[in-house]
Amino acid sequence: MKKSGLLAVALLSACLISCGGKKENIVKIGVYEPASGDNGAGGKQETLGIQYANEITPTVTIGGKEYKVQLEIVDNESSNDKAVTAASELISKGVSIVLGSYGSGVSIAASDTFAAADVPALGVTCTNPQVTAGNDHYFRICFLDPFQGSVHANLAKDQFKAKKAYALAKLGDDYSVGLCNYFIESAKKFGIDVVYETFPDGTSDFSAYVANAKNNGADVFFSPVSIEAAALIIEQANTQGLKIPLLAGDTWDSNVILAAAKGTNLGVYVTTFFVEGSKDSQITNFVDGFRKYLNTNATAKTNNGGDDEIAAVSAMGFDAYYTALEALKNAGSTKAIDVKKALPKTTYKGVSGNIAFDATGDAIRDVAYIKKVNTSTGKWDFVAQQTVK
Repeated sequence: MKKSGLLAVALLSACLISCGGKKENIVKIGVYEPASGDNGAGGKQETLGIQYANEITPTVTIGGKEYKVQLEIVDNESSNDKAVTAASELISKGVSIVLGSYGSGVSIAASDTFAAADVPALGVTCTNPQVTAGNDHYFRICFLDPFQGSVHANLAKDQFKAKKAYALAKLGDDYSVGLCNYFIESAKKFGIDVVYETFPDGTSDFSAYVANAKNNGADVFFSPVSIEAAALIIEQANTQGLKIPLLAGDTWDSNVILAAAKGTNLGVYVTTFFVEGSKDSQITNFVDGFRKYLNTNATAKTNNGGDDEIAAVSAMGFDAYYTALEALKNAGSTKAIDVKKALPKTTYKGVSGNIAFDATGDAIRDVAYIKKVNTSTGKWDFVAQQTVK
């Protein structure tokens, strides 16, 4: 091309920018989730809810201007050691707010990094109280483990008339250790004796733990561990013919658990944030739309475990995205520090319920849903909507 041609191209490009060509406004939302490691399966499902919401609503009006919402997704690898690196990557990309993480431990591990940059984080399903304790930048839309532990203690007492319980957590894991402690605290108030054990990282054989539960005469087996460990516990419980119910927290609300328990004689009960079956149009629209999204997007379906079962964490990811949009609107700014200031008064009516924050940044929630695996169909059966007595 001649010099005159190059000059013409340059002038045309300049004119597109200065003579009416619009520069697209972009606001970035960070997605801080595990795509690998112990919690990779759950992290992918939580991210799917965020991605689906972004596909439906790819823009937001902030301060009178329309912005394209760009998701910046990082993999924290379910690892506290990798948490700071993943968080720092999001900060370097200039995100206005961060969503995540599935897994309280990695949320806690990255907290100081977000705080130092004045970037607010909105927890989706990280339920440990330490996530928001003593800081003004971490918020969350889920219920907390003290509540979830109490729900399970109530379930053990009311439905299973338990006198003794067995609790199993992963050593060093903030989520499972914390939730077991809250369960034990509530169970003891009901006169339930609890045998408590932990297993080290890398454990793949849970036969001794299942045997200990049986030998101690436990009436329920409570183990709110990762999906990866849960599938192995279910396998061993089935092998040993465990007759007592398996109770677990929100991490077990997964199609991996459905597949592991299908065809067994086990009773598997989980607490969760969302259930299908409501006649509310907002919920039915989400369920129908998300299922269609999974069935028309091969990558999404793979990340969902290969089927179109809807996990509660996906619904929570969906709600977290829209809560973030409301915070951006309320801030009237894409600056992270302004969004942080706007979050305390941000509210949103989501598919998982009404979302608002208390003085600590925790969601104001007092209801959990209890589901049981239907071992014949490999689907969930709704058991109860429960509050703490």
